[in-house]
Parts: sequence; structure tokens; C-alpha cells
Amino acid sequence: MKRRVVVTGAGLITPLSCDVDESWKKILDCESGIHDIELFDTSDIKVKIGGDVCGWEYGETSAEARKIDRYSQFAMVAAADAVKASGLELDESGRVVFDSPKAASRFGVVLGSGIGGMTTIYDQMSRLIQKGPGRVSPMTIPKLMLNAGGGLLAIKYGLYGPNYSVATACASAANAIGNSIYLIRDNVCDQLITGGSEAAMTRMALAAFANMRALSTRNDDPEHASCPFDSKRDGFVFSEGAGIVVVEELETAKARGANILAEVAGFGTSCDAGHITSPDEEGRGAAQAMQAALDDAEIKAGDIDYINAHGTSTPLGDKAETRAIKTVFADSANTVAISSTKSQLGHSLGATGGIEMILCIKAIQEGIVPPTANLTDPDPDCDLDYTPLKPKERDITYAMSNSFGFGGHNASVIVKKYVE
Repeated sequence: MKRRVVVTGAGLITPLSCDVDESWKKILDCESGIHDIELFDTSDIKVKIGGDVCGWEYGETSAEARKIDRYSQFAMVAAADAVKASGLELDESGRVVFDSPKAASRFGVVLGSGIGGMTTIYDQMSRLIQKGPGRVSPMTIPKLMLNAGGGLLAIKYGLYGPNYSVATACASAANAIGNSIYLIRDNVCDQLITGGSEAAMTRMALAAFANMRALSTRNDDPEHASCPFDSKRDGFVFSEGAGIVVVEELETAKARGANILAEVAGFGTSCDAGHITSPDEEGRGAAQAMQAALDDAEIKAGDIDYINAHGTSTPLGDKAETRAIKTVFADSANTVAISSTKSQLGHSLGATGGIEMILCIKAIQEGIVPPTANLTDPDPDCDLDYTPLKPKERDITYAMSNSFGFGGHNASVIVKKYVE
């Protein structure tokens, strides 16, 4: 029998809020986190809108904030909320209190990020060109490392278990969560901090995505620019954020009296093996990942009540995901509730799988399917129930979160209402 994996804590950083419940409320209210980018000057870039986390401050001093990259800052703050919600006991220095050294060695970290310390790479490269090599920060490498976030979390909480980072573009967080499931099921770990963080919004990254025509250019109407499955969609909206959870083996969580938010029931992953940026038009790789997650959860497609779609608002991607859902769900494709919360949050690349799994948990807990904002004129090729404009009540036992990324990476995670 598989060891059961449950979620006991969650933390979110999104363009709408740095609080799980407030982000959820604003999503149900159909508020948008998309606006004119405030992080940097966009006057000479053709795309000027995004979902940057405005007013972000980390630490009590600017010196403290300079020590780590923005993506690690997001991970640390979201993880702190997840750890607090999980009820883990901390000592005076903020490290987790364990019964034995062995218990500490069985608490790991698997974190996903598409790019890692992009802000540091951009800032230090600019400094190198403008001021010379002697002015490049000695902290450059420790800040930009893709594994910096995971390492910092282990240091902060005293976690001696497996610790590594996953980079599968926009599927990174979902794959990180899937790897955490494996580590618990295989009896390597009892507890992990997992999910994803991304803060890749720089002038260079925005220009690069804009020049490859991946982004919406609806600069005069940012709140409506991300419109998944709508005939007017013209690309995704770049954003940033983090979604971090504490996952535990069920008996470990029960033994310490943890509040269980949901169960992680299944995980599936695949690769299109076709094109470095474009999805398979028929959604074959996406379908394979969804079917693998269903098989892993040992349920049928008709058991899924809600799908948080990848739904980026790109012309090709939304069609491919629709075809993939029809392939896997067959007769139940027209009855399963679907939505894309990227319509309000934009696309935070490698963090999205963590963010959207947490939103699936909220949907299960409250029995509400979040809406797809800005879906007023559905694409005829996207003809499923995408919950346009308004949330709707629905008893949800199983929810699926889809994440697909450049490189052809696909990952699906299934969360389940917890029943003892």
C-alpha cells in the first residue's frame, strides 16, 4: 500500500496578495493582478504590462534584502507562511524542533523554479558592462544559483533531508511537488517543503518574451489582457510569485496533530519531445501527463470535479490543452469544471504549479470553482466548461492542476479532499 501524502501548510506570493486567503478572495471576486509594470522602465519595450508583486519588501534592512535574490525572497516568505500554518514546532532560532537527528534527516526540500536568480544575473551583468569586473558582487553566484532557494530554506529550518531543485520551465513547481510525493512514498522522507518560486521579471526577460511574440501586447487594457480560451487572446501575461506547501506522510502529520488541508493523490509527467517552445498541437504530451496522474491516483477521469488548467492565454496552448482534456476525459470532458486563474494572476512561469495547487486546495475546502476572468467570447475550438467570469459552487472531491512548459515538459498533480 502506498504511503499517503497530505498537505498541512501553504503560503502564497501573487500579484494580488501575499496571503493565501486574500488571494483566493480576490480571485473569486474576479479582481486582476495585471497592471503597468512598476519594477523597471518599459518605455522602450513593446510590452509594458505584467503581474509584478508591487511594494515588495524583504527583511528589516536593505542589507538583509541584498543578500538573496528576489526569487529566494519569495520562497522564504511563502515557506514561512506554510510552516506557520502547518503548526510545526520551532525553537528560539526558528529551526524545526525534531525528536531525533534521524527525524531531521527525513525532512527535505524540493523546490521548483524555471530560471532562478534572473534578477541577480541581469543586475550583475549590467554592472559588469557599465562599471567593470571589479564591481561585480562577490555574492553573485550564491544569489543566482537555481538551488539557492532550497538551500536557504534548509539552513533556516534545520532540514537535513534530500534537498534539490527542479527546472522544467513552467512545469517546475508541479514536478517538484511530484518528486516530493515520490520521496515520501518511497520512505526516503516523512516531511518536505515543496512548490515553486519565480521572480524572472527583468527588462531582458520581458524584451526576450516580447520579441518572440509570446506575450499579450494589450498595453492599454492590462486587466483584460490575459483571457484564456477567449477568441481575442494574443499571448500570456508575464508575472511572478511563489506557491509553497508543507507535505507530510499521513501518519507523521496525524501523530503531531497537524491540521490536514488536503491529500495529494496523484502525479503524472511527460515530455512532448517535439518543439522547444510550441506545444504539441494535439496535446498528446499533456494528455499523457493527465492520464498518468489519474493512473497514479487510481481513479477515472470522471472522478475529477475540477481542473485548474494551464490556460496561459496563448492561441496554440489553450487549443492544445482543450484537445488533451477531450482525449483523456472523453464523455466527462463536457461536465468537468475547468478554469484558468492565470486570467487574473498572469503567468509566473516555474511558480505556477505551486500557486495553482494551493488554489485547487481552496476550491476543495470551500466547494467553489474559481472563474476564468475575461472569457466573454469563447474560441470555438475551446468549447468546454471554463467557468467564465463568475465562480460557481460545486462539491469537489478531486481537483487536477495542469502545468506545461517550454521544452515540452508536462506535469499534472491531483489533490483530494482529505478523508481519514
